[in-house]
Parts: sequence; structure tokens; C-alpha cells
Amino acid sequence: MERRALGASGVAVTRVALGCAPLGGLFAPVSEEQARATVDAAWELGVRTFDTAPHYGAGVSERRVGAALRTRPRDELVLCTKVGRLLVPAAAPSRGMFAGEPPVERVFDFSRDGVRRSLAESLERLGLDRVDVVHVHDPDDHMEQAIAEALPALVELREQGAIGAVGAGMNAAAPLARIVRAADVDCVLVAGRHTLLDQSADAELLPVCRARGVAVIAAGVFNSGVLADPRPGATFEYEPAPAATIERARAIAAVCARRGVALATAATAFALRHPAVTCVLLGARSPAEVRADVEAAATPVPEALWDDLVGERLLSEEAAAAA
Repeated sequence: MERRALGASGVAVTRVALGCAPLGGLFAPVSEEQARATVDAAWELGVRTFDTAPHYGAGVSERRVGAALRTRPRDELVLCTKVGRLLVPAAAPSRGMFAGEPPVERVFDFSRDGVRRSLAESLERLGLDRVDVVHVHDPDDHMEQAIAEALPALVELREQGAIGAVGAGMNAAAPLARIVRAADVDCVLVAGRHTLLDQSADAELLPVCRARGVAVIAAGVFNSGVLADPRPGATFEYEPAPAATIERARAIAAVCARRGVALATAATAFALRHPAVTCVLLGARSPAEVRADVEAAATPVPEALWDDLVGERLLSEEAAAAA
């Protein structure tokens, strides 16, 4: 699979990365065996970039990803994790989005010491000696400390050779643009804001990243499900999708179908074709989902599709032109 550099970091990622939040039980339980089979399937298909975080299943995703990758050639893979949440023992598991997680409390900590502690604990869960990319994770309500302490701490670790690249991962585009301007980052991970349903990253974030040589990892390209299968009950932004959102996704799917293109393929192609986007991060919980994701990313899409979507007022001319 093709690789591209993350900014000037020297880290090169495959064009498709495996998002490992589902392996931590996102929305539904995933067995140890299924998690291992999913990572193995991604590897067999050429995926060499894997993204996890302490938040995903309260450490479960990191443990499973580390176990699955431990016997693989270390120099062939790129492993990404995140800092900003410390996992503290609690009396009972939280009632969040992750099924089957251990009893821990997530405590936000974007201090220099918190970053170092978080990374050390991630390495212990992963069972590996290093990670390649570390993102500051969801600093929405902690931006000042993230810029003043967390990101400089990661830059220091990069300069020491402890990590390969520094990034920030968020669901909001504007704060990421601020981080790109204020900090020495190699990449940003933007979730759900450069998609067929939401192009809010296109106006400011993607142009400033391109201008500054900061790589963009596009995540959430299916907007948590509705752009993969716009059925009743589909999710949008991790909640049941509003009826109007499902109808819009179905309208996009109908235009795609006239060109013989699956909706998931179009959603992936839209994210990848923007010149600022280095990599697309696709989550999967089974080998079948991995195969579908890789196939979607590898399937050519006719340029006329974007004109069709503009003509149906389902995509703006600016979004089609920028992509």
C-alpha cells in the first residue's frame, strides 16, 4: 500500500490506517479473538498504520493492538496513540460508548507530567518500546494548557527521539487550526469534519495545514456510520442520525449509484482526494469490515461524480473544487 510522509517528521503512513476504537468495544463488545483477527486482516491487506488511544475501551484497545502487533516487524509499522486522558482505578466501569471496559475513571490531564505519564502507561499496555505518532487528544476544554504544556512536552520527546511525530486529534476543525498556527505539530487528526456531509474543515483547517506542511489524517469519514449505510437507526456523530441527515445521505447514495459507485467508496474517495489529506483513518471491528474499508479506498471514482453531486446541490462547488 502507498505510503506518504507525515509532514517533515520522517514518519511515513499508509494511505489507509486502521482505527482501533472499535477494538476497544465501541458501541458493542468485540472478543479478543475478533480483535486479533481484525488487526491480522489489516496487515495482510497492506495496512501498516494503526491508531489507538487510552480512551478506547479504557485501555482495552491499546492492549489488544499491542498484542496483535508485537510479533510484527517493528520498522514496518506505524503506531499512533494519544495523550490527555489518564486512566485512574474506579469502583465501577463508566457507562459510556465502550462495552466491557475495566473499572476506571478517565481524568483529563494536559500537563507536561501528565503527558509523560500517559505515554509511559500506554507503552506498558501496548507492550512495546515506542510509538511513532502521539496526538494530544480532545483538548477542547483545555486548549491553553494543551498549547502551553502538552504539545511542547511532545515536541521535546520528538527531539529526544522517543517519538517520531507530534499531532493533535479532535472532532472540531477551528481549534485544530489554532493548534497548527501555535504549535510545532507534524500532523492533525480531524474526525468527521471533512466528509460528504460536513466540510467544516475545508474552509480554514485544510488550507492552513497545506500551507504549513502539516499532514492531515482524515477520520470519521462515514460520520460514525450514516455514510456507510444510511438506514433507519444509523448513527451520525455517535448518536442516532436525524431523519434529515439520513435522507441527505440517501440522496448522495442515489447519485453515487447512478455512476456505479458505492456510498462508502465515495465517502472515502472524497476524503483522500484533497491535497492536504495524507491518510484516511477507517475504523473496523472485524476482518470483513477491514476488507470493505480497504476495497473502498482502492476503488477508483469517476471525476464526474463530484459534478453530479454539485448539480444535485448535495456538495458545494467549493468543496468539489478543493477536493
